[in-house]
This record gives sequence, C-alpha cells and structure tokens, in this order.
Amino acid sequence: MIRRVRRSDGEALADIYRPYVLETSISFEVDAPDAAEMERRIEAGMRFPWYVEEVDDKIVAYAYASKHRERAAYQWAADVSVYTRAGSARRGSGRRLYERVLDDLRALGYANAFAVITLPNDASVGFHEAMGFVPVGVYRNVGFKHGHWHDVGWWQLPLRDNWTPTPDLTPPRPMPPEQ
Repeated sequence: MIRRVRRSDGEALADIYRPYVLETSISFEVDAPDAAEMERRIEAGMRFPWYVEEVDDKIVAYAYASKHRERAAYQWAADVSVYTRAGSARRGSGRRLYERVLDDLRALGYANAFAVITLPNDASVGFHEAMGFVPVGVYRNVGFKHGHWHDVGWWQLPLRDNWTPTPDLTPPRPMPPEQ
C-alpha cells in the first residue's frame, strides 16, 4: 500500500535511511538522523510530495521531492529521492513511489525533476534512466566519505511534454493537505 507520509513515520524512515548514511557513500550525510530529525524533515517538506510504501503494515520504502535550490528562479524544479529498506530492493517499490511523486509534481506545476547520484552506483543510474531521467552533468571529487573522494552525477527528468518555457508561468502550488 502506498500512502502519504505522516510525521509519525519518522522512526521507520530513520531506520531505512540509517544504513545508507553509516555504511555507504550514497548519502553524503555522516551522522544518521534520528526519528525526531526525520519527523522535523517530514514536517518541513510537506509542501512537496512524500510517500511511503507499506507491506504487512511495515514501511519498506519512501520517496519524496524537495526544493532544488533556494533562489526564486529555480522554483519550477524539484529534487527527488527514494530509499528502500535493506532486503526490499528490486521489488518495484521505488518505481511505484517515484511514479506517485512525479505525477504529483506534474500536477502541482513543476517543470523538471532532478536526481543526484553518488558515483559509481550502477543500480541507481539504471533505475533513474529506466524512469526517463537523463544525465546532465557530473561534479568530480565533490564529496569525501569513508576515506575516498566521490563524484556526484545529476540526472534530469522534464515533467512536461512538448513544453516551451514562457515568462508568464504560474508558480508551482504546494502539496495540498491530505483529506
């Protein structure tokens, strides 16, 4: 079952995210956020789509969108991320969650979604490209974690078909409260 995230999901999201922080360079965070910090992030990000997938009443994955950059001219772009619980990868959760997040971003008026991938990461690159993202650039040796420098690749997905930017765009709307 896919549903909107709740603030009370902070502990489950922290549990899913922790191994990415502590055991990999997929995330450039070095201290794993606890449940309270994840609850704060959920609350702060509610103007964007956030979803979880539950299997047998246990959250197995989550995906969300966030602000791409602070300056106003970037307001039509969003960053997207997805994380799955260890042992739950390659079961379609990421695709299902991303489809919901991306559909919401389109409906809210966003023009582009961006994904940031620590390289090398063939699984994430393959996943994002299968979702329609295309590579647009690489920051070389930009992050140092676990004793190594890492590159970061940027992938972009246009959210509007045959779209020509115009100067009179309506700004994207925030995610409406859950009914």
